[in-house]
Amino acid sequence: MINVKLHYGTMERRKSLFTWLVLFTVQFSRSSQQVLRIGGIFETRESELVSVEELAFKFAVSNINRNRTLMPNTTLTYDIQRINLFDSFEASRRVCDQLALGVSAVFGPSHSSSVSAVQSICNALEVPHIQTRWKHPSVDNRDTFYINLYPEYTAISRAILDIVTFFKWKSLTVVYEDSTGLMRMQELIKAPSKLNLKIRIRQLPPGEIDARPLLKEMKKDKEFYILFDCSYRTSAEILKQLSSMGMMTEYHHFFFTTLDLFALDLEPYRYSGVNMTGFRLLNIDDPYVASTMEKWSLERLQAPPKQESGLMDGVMTTEAALMYDAVFMVAVASQRATQMTVSSLQCHRHKPWRFGPRFMNLFKEAQWDGLTGHIVLNKTDGLRRDFDLDIISLKEDGTARGFVEGSSRLTKRWSKIAVWNSYTGLNLTETSRDKTNNVTDSMANRTLIVTTILENPYVMFKKSDKELSGNDRFEGYCLDLLKELSNILGFTYEVKLVSDGKYGAQNDKGEWNGMVRELIDHIADLAVAPLTITYVREKVIDFSKPFMTLGISILYRKPNGTNPGVFSFLNPLSPDIWMYVLLACTGVSCVLFVIARFTPYEWYNPHPCNPSSELLENNFTLLNSFWFGVGALMQQGSELMPKAYSTRIVGGIWWFFTLIIISSYTANLAAFLTVERMDAPIDSADDLAKQTRIEYGSVRDGSTMTFFKKSKISTYEKMWAFMSSRKNTALVKNNREGITRVLTTDYAMLMESTSIEYISQRNCNLTQIGGLIDSKGYGVGTPIGSPYRDKVTIAILQLQEEGKLHMMKEKWWRGNGCPEEDNKEASALGVENIGGIFIVLAAGLVLSVFVAIGEFIYKARKNSDIEEAFCFFYGVQSRQFQRRDSASSSSATSLSTDLESGRLLGDDDDIE
Repeated sequence: MINVKLHYGTMERRKSLFTWLVLFTVQFSRSSQQVLRIGGIFETRESELVSVEELAFKFAVSNINRNRTLMPNTTLTYDIQRINLFDSFEASRRVCDQLALGVSAVFGPSHSSSVSAVQSICNALEVPHIQTRWKHPSVDNRDTFYINLYPEYTAISRAILDIVTFFKWKSLTVVYEDSTGLMRMQELIKAPSKLNLKIRIRQLPPGEIDARPLLKEMKKDKEFYILFDCSYRTSAEILKQLSSMGMMTEYHHFFFTTLDLFALDLEPYRYSGVNMTGFRLLNIDDPYVASTMEKWSLERLQAPPKQESGLMDGVMTTEAALMYDAVFMVAVASQRATQMTVSSLQCHRHKPWRFGPRFMNLFKEAQWDGLTGHIVLNKTDGLRRDFDLDIISLKEDGTARGFVEGSSRLTKRWSKIAVWNSYTGLNLTETSRDKTNNVTDSMANRTLIVTTILENPYVMFKKSDKELSGNDRFEGYCLDLLKELSNILGFTYEVKLVSDGKYGAQNDKGEWNGMVRELIDHIADLAVAPLTITYVREKVIDFSKPFMTLGISILYRKPNGTNPGVFSFLNPLSPDIWMYVLLACTGVSCVLFVIARFTPYEWYNPHPCNPSSELLENNFTLLNSFWFGVGALMQQGSELMPKAYSTRIVGGIWWFFTLIIISSYTANLAAFLTVERMDAPIDSADDLAKQTRIEYGSVRDGSTMTFFKKSKISTYEKMWAFMSSRKNTALVKNNREGITRVLTTDYAMLMESTSIEYISQRNCNLTQIGGLIDSKGYGVGTPIGSPYRDKVTIAILQLQEEGKLHMMKEKWWRGNGCPEEDNKEASALGVENIGGIFIVLAAGLVLSVFVAIGEFIYKARKNSDIEEAFCFFYGVQSRQFQRRDSASSSSATSLSTDLESGRLLGDDDDIE
């Protein structure tokens, strides 16, 4: 009770004193310049004597009074009141004291509970209340005398979404400090269904910031894209903890929503390679802004208090710049105010300031360019909706192109990659478009871990009589490629063999192994090896442009030459052709026989001396017709010649047919008898799939195996079913094991064509069977989001244009070579080539002997039948002659002669 009375007495004395001062000021202003007073209520923390906002408030008033062109007839004064955090009752009392003094506007406080108390009083008395910090949006905003220069929260939310969309992130972790952060993230949280974005939301622990347990969990879950929504004080502490957790790497990308990221001291992280992006509201490219910030910096370095830990010394923060612009807004509005007087207002009387609405309208109509860009207020709610945000990114080497002119403390750390406007959205700057022009920006003076695998001729142990260590142990195509990339990009490297000796494949649980696993776990920075670019690998790691193109083919033993047979002379024509020739010969002979019998011009008189003879003969009997056809086919002809036009047409066509057949046979005979033919059991992948005698397979957990495993083509599905059913034998550990199996067993190896080309150049017993099954390429692998991927791609394209990739391949693929079989000279024909001709000749001779014997036997039997008939007839006649006794010896002799000549009976047919 005593305290209340004392305080009430003090208030009365203070009111009388303020009244006397106001009257004195009014009387003095009538005789000299006008004085415009503004009030500031600032909250102080335990660790600071004076808040940054208060310093900026005083700094702005001082600059306005120095600049007589802005307010030539008015002096700006202020009244400052300090309160504790979250003390809304004290804030209400202090604002009433300031209104009693006659202030034209009230600035502050910052926190929501105190802001609401002050705002309700300003609304009642119609005095403008100006804020420079983010305010929690109310459902029913009836604060007509409220002004806030801080960017409106829904616009910030859209800016965050546009940035995430610009970076094309597929996964994102949002870490927020308090519940207001979720309001700023609302556009982003609603976006995953549209952007195919996977979002994890985590909250920082309350109280003292110790985010290391949370960061450890995020590191374990491999969360590389993280958005932090927190104050710059919290951001500075989190950056330290990120560094201690080993998360300041080039694979991490941190996005901070605080507008003061540019003011943090990032010197400890300059060369870590970490990707860091944030917003900046200050237009530091403007000379006026740069000079103002320079003045602020000089004053802060010369006078206490010291800057907060985590900030660079003397740097103006966004809240200070916003307060500076807010004070200048009063000066801009007062320029247009005429005959405006500021009266003392009493909170308990509820009598508003009569010039308040007019002064409020001047605020909303004012437009000017401040430290935080062009300032325009919404006339309905007094919020700042039209503004620009610079999207800044920490340079990969810790430096930036843009900086504050004249300030040696704000070093070149940031580059402006884009500008976001609340109406036009994201607009890229020329700096971001030309960002990749200098490809050595982020790789110079860095040592990268390179994982690889032993595979000839890509990576091999170097043969030397001395003990080698480090990169000198290896040689091969990939080592030469690494050396060329290093020369272009300026990095150094350490080559390590993959621990499990595998390229990288996914098991049934979705886990990866090999080089792909080491890239996923960030054990290695690059994978330079014959690592095939595939769809499933591209989802978990990044690839450069291919440095070599190839395809899957079949490695198999070179087929043995066919042993020539004694009937090799039949090979020039296929069995079908031989059959068709025989059928054609038979058909033509039959047609010739029928036509010769039909046409009258093939019949002739065998006794030309007896024209009256009715006996006619035809040379084209069935046997003679066959003999004509065979003679023409053998290019020898016969004594038979057609006479009629019809038979001559048949003969001519047959001769033309035999000409073509014999010419083709002769032309092809030389090649078949002099060149050794290769007899391959398989000619393509289809041949492999159709049989099971020859076993086939590929390297286990390689891209070739994955191709057959994922293929939907029926042939390849069938091949994978065969390989998967014999995993222990069909799939090999590496190419060396597969090559050994091909040489020693009946096994076909499915592998890349480039490896087959290299192997077949050094082992003449092996060859490539068939063409390419698919088309793919080898690329340099990097972890997802690696900043090295694009730079390695540009370097590979440069090597390709210069022809160095081709020269490196020629160097390592060139072997001793194998003799070309196509250039083999024709050898002399031996018995094994044309022995069949002699067999045919001998068979023909033997056949002729047997036919002659058959003819002899047939003729002998025919003659014996004639002789028996003669003897029978001769006996009958003898008995007749003996009874007559009238024949003479000469007559008997004549009769005997006639019987022998056959004229007695007149015709052989009669004898038969």
